[in-house]
Amino acid sequence: MFCDMTAIASKDHPFRVVLIPHRSLPPKGFIILMTVIVAVSFAAGTAFLLMGAWPVLGFFGLDVLLIYWAFKASFRASDHRETVDVTDHEVIVRRLVPHRPVQELRFARQWVRVELEEDADRELIGSLRLFSHGRAYEVGGFLSPDDRKSFATALKAAIAVPRI
Repeated sequence: MFCDMTAIASKDHPFRVVLIPHRSLPPKGFIILMTVIVAVSFAAGTAFLLMGAWPVLGFFGLDVLLIYWAFKASFRASDHRETVDVTDHEVIVRRLVPHRPVQELRFARQWVRVELEEDADRELIGSLRLFSHGRAYEVGGFLSPDDRKSFATALKAAIAVPRI
Protein backbone atom coordinates (compact mmCIF):
# COMPACT_ATOMS: atom_id res chain seq x y z
CA MET A 1 0.00 0.00 0.00
CA PHE A 2 1.08 3.64 -0.15
CA CYS A 3 2.84 5.64 2.47
CA ASP A 4 0.50 6.98 5.18
CA MET A 5 -2.56 6.68 2.97
CA THR A 6 -6.08 6.41 4.26
CA ALA A 7 -8.69 5.00 1.91
CA ILE A 8 -12.29 5.85 2.72
CA ALA A 9 -15.19 4.71 0.56
CA SER A 10 -18.77 5.88 0.76
CA LYS A 11 -21.81 5.85 -1.50
CA ASP A 12 -21.06 9.33 -2.87
CA HIS A 13 -17.31 8.79 -3.09
CA PRO A 14 -16.50 5.21 -4.11
CA PHE A 15 -12.78 6.04 -4.09
CA ARG A 16 -11.44 8.54 -1.56
CA VAL A 17 -7.82 8.65 -0.52
CA VAL A 18 -6.11 10.96 1.95
CA LEU A 19 -2.38 11.21 1.29
CA ILE A 20 -0.20 12.23 4.23
CA PRO A 21 3.59 12.75 4.16
CA HIS A 22 5.48 10.03 5.99
CA ARG A 23 6.93 11.07 9.32
CA SER A 24 9.88 8.88 10.25
CA LEU A 25 10.70 10.55 13.57
CA PRO A 26 7.95 10.64 16.21
CA PRO A 27 7.84 13.51 18.75
CA LYS A 28 9.41 11.37 21.51
CA GLY A 29 12.27 10.46 19.16
CA PHE A 30 12.76 14.14 18.32
CA ILE A 31 13.08 15.02 22.02
CA ILE A 32 15.60 12.22 22.58
CA LEU A 33 17.63 13.18 19.50
CA MET A 34 17.70 16.87 20.43
CA THR A 35 18.73 15.99 23.99
CA VAL A 36 21.67 13.96 22.66
CA ILE A 37 22.65 16.73 20.24
CA VAL A 38 22.49 19.38 22.98
CA ALA A 39 24.53 17.21 25.37
CA VAL A 40 27.24 16.45 22.81
CA SER A 41 27.42 20.08 21.66
CA PHE A 42 27.56 21.35 25.23
CA ALA A 43 30.33 18.88 26.16
CA ALA A 44 32.38 19.70 23.06
CA GLY A 45 31.77 23.43 23.54
CA THR A 46 32.83 23.24 27.18
CA ALA A 47 36.02 21.41 26.18
CA PHE A 48 36.87 24.18 23.71
CA LEU A 49 35.98 26.82 26.32
CA LEU A 50 38.42 25.23 28.80
CA MET A 51 41.13 25.23 26.11
CA GLY A 52 40.61 28.97 25.67
CA ALA A 53 38.75 28.82 22.36
CA TRP A 54 35.57 30.39 23.78
CA PRO A 55 34.10 31.57 20.42
CA VAL A 56 33.66 27.93 19.38
CA LEU A 57 30.98 27.51 22.08
CA GLY A 58 28.75 29.93 20.16
CA PHE A 59 29.11 27.93 16.96
CA PHE A 60 28.05 24.74 18.75
CA GLY A 61 24.97 26.59 19.98
CA LEU A 62 24.27 27.82 16.46
CA ASP A 63 24.51 24.25 15.15
CA VAL A 64 21.93 23.10 17.69
CA LEU A 65 19.57 25.92 16.70
CA LEU A 66 19.93 25.14 12.98
CA ILE A 67 19.25 21.42 13.53
CA TYR A 68 16.19 22.29 15.65
CA TRP A 69 14.91 24.69 12.97
CA ALA A 70 15.38 22.09 10.21
CA PHE A 71 13.42 19.45 12.13
CA LYS A 72 10.62 21.91 12.93
CA ALA A 73 10.38 22.85 9.23
CA SER A 74 10.15 19.15 8.39
CA PHE A 75 7.39 18.63 10.97
CA ARG A 76 5.44 21.59 9.53
CA ALA A 77 5.65 20.00 6.07
CA SER A 78 4.23 16.78 7.48
CA ASP A 79 0.97 18.62 8.30
CA HIS A 80 0.14 18.78 4.58
CA ARG A 81 -2.65 16.61 3.21
CA GLU A 82 -3.89 15.73 -0.24
CA THR A 83 -7.31 14.23 -0.78
CA VAL A 84 -8.24 12.49 -4.02
CA ASP A 85 -11.92 11.68 -4.61
CA VAL A 86 -13.27 9.77 -7.57
CA THR A 87 -17.04 10.29 -7.86
CA ASP A 88 -19.44 9.17 -10.56
CA HIS A 89 -18.58 12.17 -12.75
CA GLU A 90 -15.48 13.87 -11.34
CA VAL A 91 -12.01 13.43 -9.97
CA ILE A 92 -11.52 15.97 -7.19
CA VAL A 93 -8.08 16.81 -5.79
CA ARG A 94 -7.77 18.93 -2.64
CA ARG A 95 -4.47 20.13 -1.24
CA LEU A 96 -4.63 21.12 2.42
CA VAL A 97 -1.69 23.19 3.65
CA PRO A 98 -1.88 24.72 7.14
CA HIS A 99 -2.50 28.47 7.21
CA ARG A 100 -3.39 28.59 3.50
CA PRO A 101 -6.69 28.33 1.66
CA VAL A 102 -7.67 24.87 0.43
CA GLN A 103 -6.59 24.35 -3.17
CA GLU A 104 -9.13 22.32 -5.12
CA LEU A 105 -9.12 21.05 -8.68
CA ARG A 106 -11.95 19.22 -10.39
CA PHE A 107 -11.51 17.08 -13.47
CA ALA A 108 -14.27 15.53 -15.56
CA ARG A 109 -13.81 11.83 -14.92
CA GLN A 110 -14.20 10.70 -18.52
CA TRP A 111 -11.47 13.12 -19.66
CA VAL A 112 -8.88 12.74 -16.92
CA ARG A 113 -5.66 10.86 -17.66
CA VAL A 114 -3.27 9.60 -14.99
CA GLU A 115 0.40 9.63 -15.97
CA LEU A 116 3.40 8.49 -13.99
CA GLU A 117 6.83 9.49 -15.29
CA GLU A 118 8.96 6.37 -15.47
CA ASP A 119 12.41 5.65 -16.88
CA ALA A 120 12.53 1.86 -17.19
CA ASP A 121 16.16 1.83 -18.34
CA ARG A 122 17.40 3.52 -15.17
CA GLU A 123 14.54 2.22 -12.98
CA LEU A 124 13.47 5.73 -12.00
CA ILE A 125 9.95 6.82 -11.07
CA GLY A 126 9.10 10.49 -11.40
CA SER A 127 6.07 12.61 -10.70
CA LEU A 128 2.44 11.50 -10.82
CA ARG A 129 0.16 13.89 -12.70
CA LEU A 130 -3.47 14.18 -13.67
CA PHE A 131 -4.12 15.65 -17.13
CA SER A 132 -7.38 16.98 -18.51
CA HIS A 133 -8.13 19.60 -21.18
CA GLY A 134 -4.60 20.94 -21.19
CA ARG A 135 -4.39 21.24 -17.40
CA ALA A 136 -1.98 19.20 -15.34
CA TYR A 137 -1.76 18.73 -11.61
CA GLU A 138 0.89 16.84 -9.65
CA VAL A 139 -0.46 14.53 -6.98
CA GLY A 140 1.46 12.95 -4.10
CA GLY A 141 4.76 14.67 -4.74
CA PHE A 142 5.83 13.76 -1.20
CA LEU A 143 5.22 10.03 -1.68
CA SER A 144 8.12 7.65 -2.21
CA PRO A 145 8.60 6.38 -5.79
CA ASP A 146 7.15 2.94 -5.00
CA ASP A 147 4.16 4.52 -3.25
CA ARG A 148 3.56 6.84 -6.24
CA LYS A 149 3.60 3.81 -8.54
CA SER A 150 1.13 1.88 -6.34
CA PHE A 151 -1.13 4.91 -5.98
CA ALA A 152 -1.07 5.55 -9.74
CA THR A 153 -2.18 1.96 -10.37
CA ALA A 154 -5.00 2.22 -7.82
CA LEU A 155 -6.14 5.61 -9.15
CA LYS A 156 -6.16 4.43 -12.76
CA ALA A 157 -8.24 1.42 -11.73
CA ALA A 158 -10.70 3.60 -9.79
CA ILE A 159 -11.16 5.97 -12.74
CA ALA A 160 -11.57 3.10 -15.20
CA VAL A 161 -14.43 1.43 -13.28
CA PRO A 162 -17.63 2.42 -15.12
CA ARG A 163 -20.14 4.44 -13.08
CA ILE A 164 -23.73 5.18 -13.97
